[in-house]
Amino acid sequence: MAKTGTMIAAVVMVTSCSASAGAGITSSPAAASVRCTRHVAGPRQMRSVRPGDVVCVDKAAAGRRLVITKGGTPGKPITYSGGGQAVGGITIEADNVIVDGYVMNRPEAPGVEMTGDNITLRNTTITRPHGGDGDGLRFFGDDLKILNNRISGTSNRYGHADCMQTFASDTPPSHNVLIEGNRCAGIDNMCLMAEGPNDGEGDGVGHTSDFTIRNNYCETLKASQNLMFEDVQNTVIDGNAFEGDPDKAIGLAIGSTGAHVGRHNTTGPKIRYLVGIDDSSRPGYEGPEPGGRP
Repeated sequence: MAKTGTMIAAVVMVTSCSASAGAGITSSPAAASVRCTRHVAGPRQMRSVRPGDVVCVDKAAAGRRLVITKGGTPGKPITYSGGGQAVGGITIEADNVIVDGYVMNRPEAPGVEMTGDNITLRNTTITRPHGGDGDGLRFFGDDLKILNNRISGTSNRYGHADCMQTFASDTPPSHNVLIEGNRCAGIDNMCLMAEGPNDGEGDGVGHTSDFTIRNNYCETLKASQNLMFEDVQNTVIDGNAFEGDPDKAIGLAIGSTGAHVGRHNTTGPKIRYLVGIDDSSRPGYEGPEPGGRP
C-alpha cells in the first residue's frame, strides 16, 4: 500500500454517536470516547467535516468496515468517535486523525490498518480477526500513537497472526511510534512484529526507527518471542508484562541497533530470558545481558 496524505473525501460507516465526555487513556476502551461536535448521516456529508471536528455517523452499519480518508491539520486533527459502537474493521488512510472507542468482533484482518502521519488509535477493542494473515493491527507512517487498545484471539489458522505488525515492502517505513497501555491477550503469534526496509524482505527504501513500547500486556502463545524487531533502530522497551510460552520476550535482529530495554519489564514463568540479540544489533544496546540469540 502506498502512503497517502490528507485526503479530501471519506467513506465512513459506523453506528450511532457517542455522547461520552473525556479523552484520556482509561482501563475501559469505550469509556474515554469524546463528545461529538459533528453528526453526519453518511459518506456524502463527510465533505463538510473540518479540522478539529469530533465526528460521529448516525446511520447504523455495524457489520461494515469504517474507512477514513479525510484528516485534519497537525494542530487540529479530526477525531472519529465510536463510544463503544461496533464496526466490521477500520481502515485509516489520512494524516492528523484520532480514532477513538470502536469495537470489532471477528473483523476481516487486519482489524485495523492505519497508514499516514500523526494518527492516534485509542480505546478500541479488536477480537478474533479472521482471514488475511490474521493480524489485529497493522500500522505504517510517522508520529503514530497506539494507546489503550485491547486486541485478542489472533489465530495462526489464517497465517502468522500478530497482535500488531508493521513492515516496509511497498508500504512506508514507520518512525516515532508510541505503543502504550495496550492489552494483547491470546495471541498465537507475536504481540509486535516490526520489520524495516532492509530486513531482506523489505523494499530497501528508508529506515524504520524510534519506537517506544511501554506499559503493555503481551501474551504470546505459539511464537518464539513476544516482540520481534528486524532492521528497526532506536527502540525503548520498558514496563511491559510479557506472558505466554515463547523462549524469550524480545528479539533484536538484522541491524536493530540502539535498543534500550528498561528494568521494569516482567516475564512469566515459561519465558526463559528477556532479550535475544544477534551481533548486528549489538551496537548501542542498553539493558540486561541478553540470554541468547533472537
